[in-house]
Amino acid sequence: MNALKKSLCIGTLALGIGAWAGAASAADTPVTFQLNWMAGGPNAGFASALEQGYYKAAGLDVTIVQGNGSGNTAQLVANGRAQIAYADAVAVMQLIAKGAPMKVVATVYQSNPNAVMALKKTGIKSIKDLAGHKVGVPSGSSQTTMLPLLWKANNLKESDINSIDMPVPSMVPALLQGQVDAVLGSIDSYQIQAEAQGAQLDVWRFADYGVPTVSTSIFATNDYLKNHPDVVRKFVAASLKGWSFAIDHPEQAIKDLKKVFPEMNEKLATSELAAIKPLFCSGGAKYLGKGEDALWAKSQDLLAEVKLLPAGQDPKTYYTHDFLPPASQMRACPL
Repeated sequence: MNALKKSLCIGTLALGIGAWAGAASAADTPVTFQLNWMAGGPNAGFASALEQGYYKAAGLDVTIVQGNGSGNTAQLVANGRAQIAYADAVAVMQLIAKGAPMKVVATVYQSNPNAVMALKKTGIKSIKDLAGHKVGVPSGSSQTTMLPLLWKANNLKESDINSIDMPVPSMVPALLQGQVDAVLGSIDSYQIQAEAQGAQLDVWRFADYGVPTVSTSIFATNDYLKNHPDVVRKFVAASLKGWSFAIDHPEQAIKDLKKVFPEMNEKLATSELAAIKPLFCSGGAKYLGKGEDALWAKSQDLLAEVKLLPAGQDPKTYYTHDFLPPASQMRACPL
């Protein structure tokens, strides 16, 4: 009889625990996170935060939504159609400078992925060697607007370079076919495309040659930051933990990404994740996810010089460190 009572008691306890777990799950705070682009390697850390249970452990029920470009994502947040999102900091800063009520709370890409690349067989061995050569540039992009900064930082004049505006789809084929000697692109896109076709490249990243600017970041509306500060802190901490995991376990991170977005191209995502690793701790970063004040100030000066931002804007209008974990809980650089 005592054994029967004990069995019933254990069964009742198990049911109670199950009910409590269900209630806890139901109580998780829902968060919809808007990405800058279609899912791929540059979003792997968020997928790992989801699949490794970091969001769940923080009491968050996160839904990750794919995007259609940083400009569109920044506009969604500026218009109040999304509350917390991920996009290139330049697009976000431009809207903030125009009065959009939002702020960057964590910076994953500490420098932009922009780069000039040339085939090794051309014999171009340095940025200075580009003088007199044809460089393909994508028509109408912010990358092209920033290119004069790279020339200036490396003692070149714009007139030294034969820049050729080209449609984006033509860039890599033109390089491979020798129609241009180099192209302006990014290490997480054009470089991958060219190398996937067997190209051997020399690559000069803006971040390494005098033009480091803060790049892809987590940001949110001011109202969301004011009304849900604890949610934002938990989300940022869990996201950075997810990125730390993805950096250390790239193969598993790609599996996590595939689980969240089954249509995702695993081979491409693997190449993208490997390509962007240098960006996480560039620009003088001390911690994964934290853009240092000096880098924000440098970014403001550089981007104002090419009129992507207004001159004289206080850099601290763009960002806040108030929602980052304490330094003792952050991943230190170098990785």
